[in-house]
Amino acid sequence: MASNNNNNIKIHEHFKVVPPPSTQTSTTPLTFFDIFWLRFHPVERIFFYTLPNSQSHSSFFYQNIVPKLKTSLSLTLQHFLPLAGKIIWPSDSPKPFIQFNPNDDDGVSLLIAESDLDFNHVIENSPHETSLSNSFVPHLESTDSFASIISFQITFFPKSGFSIGISTHHAVLDGKSSTMFLKAWAYLCNKIIETEESPILLPKLEPSFDREIIKDQNGLGDTFASNWIEIMAKMFPDEKGNERCLKIFPFQPKLDDYVRATFELTREDLSKIKQMVLSKWEIFDTNDSKPQTLSSFVLTCAYSLVCLAKAIHGVEKEKEKFAFGFTVDCRARLEPPIPNNYFGNCVWGHLIDTKPCDFIKEDGVFLVAKSIHEKIVMINGKGALEGTNDAFDKYTSMTSEGIEIIGVAGSNRFGVYEIDFGWGRPEKVEIVSVDRGLTIGLAESKNGKGGIEVGLVLNKHAMDLFTTLFLEEVGN
Repeated sequence: MASNNNNNIKIHEHFKVVPPPSTQTSTTPLTFFDIFWLRFHPVERIFFYTLPNSQSHSSFFYQNIVPKLKTSLSLTLQHFLPLAGKIIWPSDSPKPFIQFNPNDDDGVSLLIAESDLDFNHVIENSPHETSLSNSFVPHLESTDSFASIISFQITFFPKSGFSIGISTHHAVLDGKSSTMFLKAWAYLCNKIIETEESPILLPKLEPSFDREIIKDQNGLGDTFASNWIEIMAKMFPDEKGNERCLKIFPFQPKLDDYVRATFELTREDLSKIKQMVLSKWEIFDTNDSKPQTLSSFVLTCAYSLVCLAKAIHGVEKEKEKFAFGFTVDCRARLEPPIPNNYFGNCVWGHLIDTKPCDFIKEDGVFLVAKSIHEKIVMINGKGALEGTNDAFDKYTSMTSEGIEIIGVAGSNRFGVYEIDFGWGRPEKVEIVSVDRGLTIGLAESKNGKGGIEVGLVLNKHAMDLFTTLFLEEVGN
């Protein structure tokens, strides 16, 4: 076993997992939804699984669990062939695309590792060192000439359990797609455990890579591809001719003096926040616009964002301007709607129309909840792609004005705690890549009772204040 940079990790094996033998080379176009994310950092998630005593020793893990995970991963890739390929951008192509070539060493990187860290410490919700989780997600390779699409790391914690870390390229998969892939892999792994000869995937887990159904009437794909070439030329004027570089921008994780934590809003907490917001609606807004109810997404984001903004402002007084951007799934919102199993990016980002100082006001939760709710009503009315043309400009002008833009990753609708490879449901699911920006990560509560988990990474002092503010209102 070789050690890697992280002292607590030993590399056991490194595989290139390929789909079952096939001679076909395939190319898959990237749509404007995909190209927008071309140089964005990977989305990184970890699924932690506990094992009973009888299965938590080395021999069972390496002789039983690893081979089944590896075989089922190969079988899953035959349904998701583009993921085993690479993003390339030849000089004669106006836009980048995905190519899978079985004769070109294509496949998916799978690292098998072992950690001597205390498993229970790693998965606890209370604040702990940010860097801990980074040890359990794999590197996603990207160079001037190509970018890998997905990579995995399975880490064994002797006498405790194991984790599956996943890095995905955002220009090929959105959150719904990457979760669908994991559900397909888990489904086929269970079938192998049950010794089914050649398992068949459930229809709802069969991906559609049909790019024809995404209509680009405004030529946004060409616009975004040109934008990336211009950005590269401006940022690296000395590297002429390298504007089609596919290396992911180095958004470095925040590690020194930063901690990672997970908080939960139960169904009762969300109900309490909802009553508080709706009661203020009547005072502030005499129009008939008060909704009958508010979604868990609106309530969780508004509450978490205000606690987050107030915590940052409390520690760094000069930071008082904030904005919130979130993505919406466009599958059911396009005309005509596209299938639920469409595989690729089909999300578009929107900024809410709050004033920059609303987040730190006394009535911040109400103001932000109202603004998110109204933006969603607008999207459902005018369409999910409203405002696409000036998206780049809007973000640029906000950052130049010193406005901190907070984002959101994940969703409470993905069902990540259902992903069982045959050894039980996850003990903890974490979106690690929230440490690369100011982002909150969402997932449904593990107990399945309608609550929501919120994960984030903050400076230690800001996290202390966030914890106080978060627990104050809901009284947990």
